[in-house]
Amino acid sequence: MYCLDQKQIEDITNYIFLEDSLKKADVIFIPGCERPEHAEEAAELYRKGYAGYLIPSGAFPKVRGEFQGVSPEGEKYGNHFSCEADFLEAVLLKNNVPSSAILKEREATYTLENAEKTKILLDERNFCVSRAILCCKAHHARRAYLYYSMVFPDVEILVHPVVVDGISKDSWYKSREGRHTVLGELSRMGQQLLMMEEKINWR
Repeated sequence: MYCLDQKQIEDITNYIFLEDSLKKADVIFIPGCERPEHAEEAAELYRKGYAGYLIPSGAFPKVRGEFQGVSPEGEKYGNHFSCEADFLEAVLLKNNVPSSAILKEREATYTLENAEKTKILLDERNFCVSRAILCCKAHHARRAYLYYSMVFPDVEILVHPVVVDGISKDSWYKSREGRHTVLGELSRMGQQLLMMEEKINWR
């Protein structure tokens, strides 16, 4: 039997789970997902005046090859969507965000593409961003921040996490699902950065 002490758990927790103090921003980034929670929170931030535009991004997970529908938690918004961004847009609209405030990206199939294709969308519209709020699942915060900050190096990105499935910084290590989810994030980041090694400026 091995022992992972509290400091080691805290080291993993502090790396994976990010959260910044909120400030008014130009846009809210919403990475693709079949769940509604982080889009619902993004709508709340919009209603509170934290940003004037929201960018839901996503087609479907690359490993699945197609959009296979929304989660049970999202079915109250409907279940006939062509992609993640269409679903997230519906969540925003049902939560009192006007369509004029939504800039939708419908092609990304993984987190890095969420960032890359969001940047293309903004560049095509000559939309200048100096500060953005990244509204994402709590356990996805580090990886989402990593990629969005790599693609938007000159933008101040504030991470605003939303706890999903009870996988939080306080409890992730107490359940098998939480451990597999968080440690899976840790593993994927290393593997994906190694795949991108030759394209990264390691300054």
